[in-house]
Amino acid sequence: MIRLAANLSMLFNEHDFLDRFAAAAQAGFRGVEYLFPYDHAPETLRELLDEHGLEQVLFNLAPGDWQAGERGLASLPGREAEFRDSVVEALHYAEVLGCPRVHAMAGLLPANADRAAHHACYIDNLRFAAREAAKVGREVLIEPINTRDMPGFFLSRQAQAMAVLEEVGEPNLRLQFDLYHCQIMDGDLIRHLERQFAAVGHVQIAGVPERHEPNLGEVHYPAMFERLEALGYGGWIGCEYRPAGDTRQGLGWGREYGLLPAD
Repeated sequence: MIRLAANLSMLFNEHDFLDRFAAAAQAGFRGVEYLFPYDHAPETLRELLDEHGLEQVLFNLAPGDWQAGERGLASLPGREAEFRDSVVEALHYAEVLGCPRVHAMAGLLPANADRAAHHACYIDNLRFAAREAAKVGREVLIEPINTRDMPGFFLSRQAQAMAVLEEVGEPNLRLQFDLYHCQIMDGDLIRHLERQFAAVGHVQIAGVPERHEPNLGEVHYPAMFERLEALGYGGWIGCEYRPAGDTRQGLGWGREYGLLPAD
C-alpha cells in the first residue's frame, strides 16, 4: 500500500509552519516530514501530530548554519563535536515525536578540499550516529543529493552511498532513496531501486526537472509506485516537491492514493 507523507518544508506554504499539520491532515496525508524541527519545542510538535492523527516519519539532523549556506556537518573535519551534539539533539526530538528515522546531511565539500579526509570523517561520524541511534531503536539515513540543486554536496551518487553503507557496516544506517535526485544524477530508476532495495529506509519523490508535482515532468511515478509495491516496500513516500501553485489544488495526482485535492 502506498503511504504518502507531506513534506511540510515544501508543501502547504500558504500557511504558517505550525498550521501546515492541520492542512496536511485535511488533505488526506497521514504522515509528515520536514527539514528541521528545532525552532519548536518537541512537545509542541507532538501535540500537533496527536491532534491531527499524523505520524512523524522523518526529519534532518541540524545542518550547521543553514542561512549561511551550510548543508550538513557529517563530512566536515573539525566539526565532529558539533555533529555529535546534533545527533544527541535529533534523537531526543525523535523520541518525543515517535519518529523512527533521522537523516544526516553529508555537507558541502569546499574547493580544493582533501576528499579522503572528508570521507574518513564522514565514515566515523556516521558510525557514531548509527550506534547512538541503535541504542534508542532509531535509524539514520544518508541521501545522495544532486549537484545541480546543491553544488558541492559530498554525497551525490547512488554507488557512493551504497559503498558508504557497506564501509560503515551498521545495520540501522540506511539509504534515503530520493527518486528526484537519482533521476538527475544517475537515471535508470527502477534498476537502481531493485539493486538497492534491501538498503532503502525511506523514499522521496518530486517531478523532474522542475521539482513540482510528481505528475509533472519526465518520471512516470505510477510505474515507480507499482514497482515499490511489487518489491514489498511498506514504508512512507515523502512528497518533497515544490507545488507549481496552491498545494491542495495540485493534489489531483494523489487522489487514488488517498489524497483529497481541492474541488
